[in-house]
Amino acid sequence: MRASVLCRSRSVPSFLRLVRAALIVALVVAAPAAPLYAQDQKPAVSDAGITAIVRLKAKVLPRARTAAILGTERSGSGVLVRDRYVLTIGYLVIEADTIEITSNSGKTVPGTLAAYDHASGFGLVKLAVPLDVEPLLLGDAAGLGERDPALVISSSADDAASVVYVVSRRAFTGSWEYLLESAIFTYPPVDNWSGAALVGKRGELLGIGSLIVAEAAEPGMRSPGNMFVPIDLLKPILDDLIAQGRARGPAQPWMGLYTEEVRGRLFVARVSIDGPAQRAGLKSGDVVLGVGGDGVESQADFYRKVWARGAAGTDIPLKVLQGSDVKELTVRSIDRLEWFRKKPVY
Repeated sequence: MRASVLCRSRSVPSFLRLVRAALIVALVVAAPAAPLYAQDQKPAVSDAGITAIVRLKAKVLPRARTAAILGTERSGSGVLVRDRYVLTIGYLVIEADTIEITSNSGKTVPGTLAAYDHASGFGLVKLAVPLDVEPLLLGDAAGLGERDPALVISSSADDAASVVYVVSRRAFTGSWEYLLESAIFTYPPVDNWSGAALVGKRGELLGIGSLIVAEAAEPGMRSPGNMFVPIDLLKPILDDLIAQGRARGPAQPWMGLYTEEVRGRLFVARVSIDGPAQRAGLKSGDVVLGVGGDGVESQADFYRKVWARGAAGTDIPLKVLQGSDVKELTVRSIDRLEWFRKKPVY
């Protein structure tokens, strides 16, 4: 069962009424199986917390590395998590030339990319001036289990708030050398997922919308839904992202190698132009057989074995099948941030 709230007007009072309506629906719908609130509790999403959800627009120069894949104009949602700092999903803002943030009251302010964290996928935007709204509190995503209900709140006028259920907590791998050990998968699918807030029963932020997926419940079973990045990944690095634009400590080794699992084999879908994998001789259609002397059982196993060899800059020995030949290739890994093109200075 799905409860969606239409928000044609962007005035704050109407937006709040609509989200409160979604909370009431969540309470009624969830009651038979797993109550969203204890009987002596009331929905705790404050007006100030709800208005922390903002609209985000970013423009990227055509020459940017990610322009061909992610486009030059990107839009989605974000969440004010600190005074003048908006959290969103990183692919919306990476390599952004300009960023605009619009509050639910219609106030628009410019922002700049403050940090991008490839390991989690988060992007952090710093506002030029405050929005005069209260940040949304960070919750405990580890306590969110299967069958638990939650709210997805976006800045979209068509689908502002939707009641969803957690259908799985499991590892997620992306072809772009990305692994979350305990991603949040929800149902039913929400269309405006990019950067949307996953809000729990106490009105706290539990995750940031990343993707729409075909197999939310479990691999191999068709069950469309969304994947959210747990907010617990942000809490230990937020201060570092604000202070120095990145998480403290060594960066993960990155190869610019996009892989896909097909019938138990790990195929190279493509390689990043001028990236380490391309320079090492890997090509689309290659099959990754192992890391060093160890075979790889899955995409997740591949990433874990690569990252276990050391930080960015480490040589990664790969065994690959190219056509009918088995080859040993060494990839000199880098920090992914080094691959992005620097913004031109005018």
